[in-house]
Amino acid sequence: MAKCKTDCIERPLSLAFQKLGSVVGRYPYVFLILPLFVAAALGAGFIFLQEREANDIEDQFTPINGPAKLERAIVMENFPSSEEFSQLRLTSDGTYASLIITGLHGENILTEEAFNDILELDRRVKTITYPMNNGTFLGTSIGGVELKPDSSEISSAKAVRLFYFLDEEKTMENSDWLDGFLKLFSNYTQQKTVHVSYFTSISRQNEFETNSDSVIPLFSVTYFLAITISILSCLRLDCVRTKVWVAAFGVVSAGMAVLASFGLLLFCGMPFAMTVATAPFLILGVGVDDMFIMISCWQKTEVDKAVEVRLAETYKEAGVSITITTLTDVLAFYIGLLTPFRSVQSFCMYTSTALLFCYIFNITFFGACLAFNGRREKSNRHWLTCMRVPEASDDDDKGCCVGGAFDKNTRKEFEMPMDSFFKKYYGPFLTRAWVKVLVCLIYAGYLAVSIYGCFQIQEGLDLKHLAADGSYVGDYYDNEDEFFSDFGPNVMLVIKDENFQYWNSTARKSLDLCLEHFQNLTVADSDIPPISWLHVYVQFGLNAGFDVDNEAQFKSHLTAFLNHSGFSQDVNFTNNHILASRMFVQTVNIRTAIDEKNMLNVFRETAAECRKLQTPIDLIVYHSAFIYFDQYAVIITNTIQNIVVATCVMLVISLLLIPSPLCSLWVTFAIASVIVGVAGFMALWDVSLDSVSMINLVICIGFSVDFSAHISYAFVSSEESSVNDKATDAITKLGYPIVQGAMSTIAGVVVLAAAKSYIFRTFFKIMFLVILYGAIHGIVFIPVFLTFLSAGQKCSKSHGESKENLRSGTNEPQAEMHMNNSCISQVEAHTDPDCY
Repeated sequence: MAKCKTDCIERPLSLAFQKLGSVVGRYPYVFLILPLFVAAALGAGFIFLQEREANDIEDQFTPINGPAKLERAIVMENFPSSEEFSQLRLTSDGTYASLIITGLHGENILTEEAFNDILELDRRVKTITYPMNNGTFLGTSIGGVELKPDSSEISSAKAVRLFYFLDEEKTMENSDWLDGFLKLFSNYTQQKTVHVSYFTSISRQNEFETNSDSVIPLFSVTYFLAITISILSCLRLDCVRTKVWVAAFGVVSAGMAVLASFGLLLFCGMPFAMTVATAPFLILGVGVDDMFIMISCWQKTEVDKAVEVRLAETYKEAGVSITITTLTDVLAFYIGLLTPFRSVQSFCMYTSTALLFCYIFNITFFGACLAFNGRREKSNRHWLTCMRVPEASDDDDKGCCVGGAFDKNTRKEFEMPMDSFFKKYYGPFLTRAWVKVLVCLIYAGYLAVSIYGCFQIQEGLDLKHLAADGSYVGDYYDNEDEFFSDFGPNVMLVIKDENFQYWNSTARKSLDLCLEHFQNLTVADSDIPPISWLHVYVQFGLNAGFDVDNEAQFKSHLTAFLNHSGFSQDVNFTNNHILASRMFVQTVNIRTAIDEKNMLNVFRETAAECRKLQTPIDLIVYHSAFIYFDQYAVIITNTIQNIVVATCVMLVISLLLIPSPLCSLWVTFAIASVIVGVAGFMALWDVSLDSVSMINLVICIGFSVDFSAHISYAFVSSEESSVNDKATDAITKLGYPIVQGAMSTIAGVVVLAAAKSYIFRTFFKIMFLVILYGAIHGIVFIPVFLTFLSAGQKCSKSHGESKENLRSGTNEPQAEMHMNNSCISQVEAHTDPDCY
């Protein structure tokens, strides 16, 4: 059979790790104490945490270079704020407080008793010390309206909304007044006739900033779970061979990585967004995976060898594996820095750096802990008391007073019970013909449901989800959606062409045609004509008897008209020149994220069409809500971009470090399959595609590689003759490590399911799907699918061949090719120390 050499990177890397392991085993005190000092020193960066917090919603959850931000700058430049207040003409949400008063049980709000309660509410608001706008409310709306038959007269309504706008320049007074407003209604007792929900311009931001505090207590629960699961999965009845302390220090190592990496980035001035608060949960789960890898490889070394030799063999086998998993995960996160959302960038930077520190501390601090544990085992000491105990005579003679048993034939520790389960029961069961057919049917169903779910995905982050469950903000938004969604934003049309000739009848006809295009849009209210200063001015000119088609006469009367008509804020008339002007179009039926996306797209498309008219109209469309709607324009394209780039990077890494081209094909298949599954089921689990879930879809790629690359390589490198035996062999070596890794990662994030924040629950939901489907692919789907392929070309390793040449004429056992979640290199049954 033809052989190919594909280990030119993996082999020297494996040998380098072998030397490192020997050094760590020889000087464990250095590698134990130095990481502790590094973590403590860098952890001091947490003193800057409050200073580095970046929780501004617009800054963190809207595209950095979104078109609406540029459009807002143009509007603010041409139409600066005026002493004359107009809610319609605000370039931002404004500074305000609002009430929505609804009738109890959906009753009519337009009753005398209800209005008495509304007036009393208004009186209470006005008694707050800071006066605003002479004490009158500047805007009222009626929602849930019903008209009399064949009439435009209102017969009943279900809600009334009141706005109280403040002078934005008086920031200190505004803050005090808004705090007083919130205090008033947080202690308000609901009346018998009406229900009140309240909101202010600072409410969403305040609620968002308090969200991260709610998960701090959950981290201690996660830490306890991680330690418990790690200990239980590494527990043995043998009081010498059990790895209780090793497992506990593996979790400590992950915690040190969070402390050191976060502290370093805080020292460097990296913004700390609220999304980063989810990172420690992930790091704690993922970080202990490398621990399982190293413990698994340690247990496959011969117990009577020197500790530094055992650790050298452990590093040789585990080093490449943890390097691959770290590289794939870290690069997947660093690729996330390409996204235009600062919240995603912040999360990816902190998480990827923490994973790097996890890797560094695992091969230093945890390796030293493994060495100390090895010395304890070497001297046959009890795991708790460290007192010497008699060596167990056989596998059955164990207890708290004896220990240190091992397989006398292989000179290695006894096999874990779970390894035996996968070898004797699960592997043979999975390779039966009828089970394979069943697995294929299950996969077909999984794929069908996933693809269906992908077409149900909603885009964008609903701003009410930034508040905690049960918040007064959510109550207000719910009432707003129910009673005030018939009308959408009043969109601003800004003509920014200072050369546009408003007095030219041909130009005005083009402008009228442009406005007609907007008016004919399905999202525009056809019954309400655009608010246009020019239409009113032309009519004014006809009534006043001057020629609006004459430039001089048009400009000479314009200032007086603007000052007395209420349109003074709609025209930038400077030095006898119209630099810019604006009109307004009312939108309707903007109820869902899809409606918002479609409205934004059609308005911008229509604006582009106006630039192609006979007399081009250079205009932009703007509303303060467009700042948030811009996420719809980039969320899908950026998610696809990140997935494609990350997948390509993962394939390059797998080709370089895993010496089997066939593995790369299965890596590609697994990445695509897991991403489709996660995307489809997250939609069915009521999770939208937004900047939060985008993070997790990038995570999919790293974990897909972790689970798929190892199992497929274990299959192609197996020395078994039949495909069924190869699959069983791969499952035997990888089944338990995959389950360990999946359980530890899910344990790291499961407590987030109890969080009162959408952001944290979303993180849990998608991480759960990623780990669940990644693990299922690793131990169910891929092993079965691999059996449908004939054994391909097998690649041997050059260092194995060299060793065979050195031993020509002897009957040394062949090197055993295997791949644990930990071990992707060759394991040789009898290692010659001279070859190290």
